[in-house]
Amino acid sequence: MSTTLPEKPGSPENSGNPAEPLDVSGYSVTRCAWVATGPEQAYDLLSTVSNIGLWSPNAIRAQYEDGAGPWAGAWFRGRNRRGDSEWDSRSQVQKAERGTEFTYTVLGSVPVPIVRWRWTFTPYGQGTRLAQTWQLLAADPVLGTTYAELDALRDQTAASMEDTLVALAGWIAGNPAA
Repeated sequence: MSTTLPEKPGSPENSGNPAEPLDVSGYSVTRCAWVATGPEQAYDLLSTVSNIGLWSPNAIRAQYEDGAGPWAGAWFRGRNRRGDSEWDSRSQVQKAERGTEFTYTVLGSVPVPIVRWRWTFTPYGQGTRLAQTWQLLAADPVLGTTYAELDALRDQTAASMEDTLVALAGWIAGNPAA
């Protein structure tokens, strides 16, 4: 006797229709780190989106549009890299509460949000517990067209998040006045 698990919804094996959209509801990753600075200072570093290239192996640069800053509704553009590919992105700040949370969504190939990035800042001892969350909101060919590609993207993103948090914690330790 053998048992076969049902295929993921939307997969060609399940529906016979490869055009059926992928179900991305389970694609979310959170990574945490402690940093030697207060929540407000950590928030200021991360909500200044032009800083991200200092720590992230994938985000090359980012800049607020038209003099905007870290407030809900503000737009910024970024340049990203994964492997040999580079692309531009456009994001909108969804929540900006200094010392508590900084959340933004990234637009896809059609101008709808496809990814949410969320940073939370919690006082912990003499520093801050940072939690960084990546969540897929919608399927988009730029992210992958199969579950295997989305699984690989999730795993690569998790590794990149870990690298970013380690680099950020090290940078803060080496720049205590920042």
